Amino acid sequence: MKVLFAGGGTAGHINPALAVAGYLREREPDARILYIGAKGGMEERLVPAAGYEFRGIVVSGFQRRLSWKNVRRNAAAAVHVFTASTEAKRIIREFGPDICVGTGGYVAGPVIREAVRLGIPAVIHEQNAFPGVTNKVLAKRADRTMLAVWDAKNYLPPEARCVLTGNPVRQEVIRARRDEARKKLGLDSRPLILSFGGSLGARKINEAVADLLAASVKSGRFQHIHGYGQWGRWFPDLMKRKGVDLSAHPELDVREYIDDMPDCLAAADLVICRAGAITLSELQAQGKASILIPSPNVAENHQYHNAMALVNRGAAQILEEKDLTGETLCSKVEKLFADPKTIPALAQNARKMAILDANERICKVIREVLAERR
Repeated sequence: MKVLFAGGGTAGHINPALAVAGYLREREPDARILYIGAKGGMEERLVPAAGYEFRGIVVSGFQRRLSWKNVRRNAAAAVHVFTASTEAKRIIREFGPDICVGTGGYVAGPVIREAVRLGIPAVIHEQNAFPGVTNKVLAKRADRTMLAVWDAKNYLPPEARCVLTGNPVRQEVIRARRDEARKKLGLDSRPLILSFGGSLGARKINEAVADLLAASVKSGRFQHIHGYGQWGRWFPDLMKRKGVDLSAHPELDVREYIDDMPDCLAAADLVICRAGAITLSELQAQGKASILIPSPNVAENHQYHNAMALVNRGAAQILEEKDLTGETLCSKVEKLFADPKTIPALAQNARKMAILDANERICKVIREVLAERR
């Protein structure tokens, strides 16, 4: 079997494709897999590193804000619409895939469109509760549109053939156990709060969490792990200005990057984080209560919709960045822990939303579509 994947731009589009590719290869070692991504995109590095054949095409997205700079960018993007389609068609014909799988991002558009035109079976996967522009268009003609959250169906064309598969979640996250993780991390019996704003960091989250940490030092009530990110290296100095010597408080584990996330998630009682699709799927897999702070700087505000999919099911609470301060964050944390039933209820509802066999479901869809076409 030959499978062609297309997607990129962000880890949220790349990692699901790599997870499914890995699952497929485990079960069908003879399967040949090709990944088409954008030249210069992070997929150009991540895909070969994962051991898969990669072909890059030149493609770019349209900018919505009006400026002279964006006018020039959009002119280039318009040219790329045609050149990317030509490149995609050539690669598809050379590779001869049995099926094409799109996981979102601008690069998936020309690849899946050309696959459909050539009569090749094509499926797409949408990771977010609010679909991206590319997948909204492709859903009209794809053989299947696989959804991580059923809410996304409300924003897709009526002719889309939708099926719920969930987002692939790392096995390390699924397998991590609370007691083992807490012992490994050297934690005591006090509640653990885990907070992070992504690998780069988020200034407003860092500033608010600094106040939360300072309050924790005074009360001695919580243990805390915080990842301040690459752009937050000023965070330890901020804590000093707030009168907190981190080296004197072993209950505060403050670091640039959390590289043992499965253990930290498993050990946590409450998680404070953004609302990226994969992060939320991991919270659900571990059954964790959370305060979600959606990034306002993403396309179509999709993190807000991701967060509300949990909030509407009693599986999380939301604190929008426009309302985020140290005071509002501390107040929300105090209220959550004030009632001993609240945190467990959020955690239980999050676990109810978990889909732990997403890889299996996605591969089942691929096989069903292939069988239908044959």
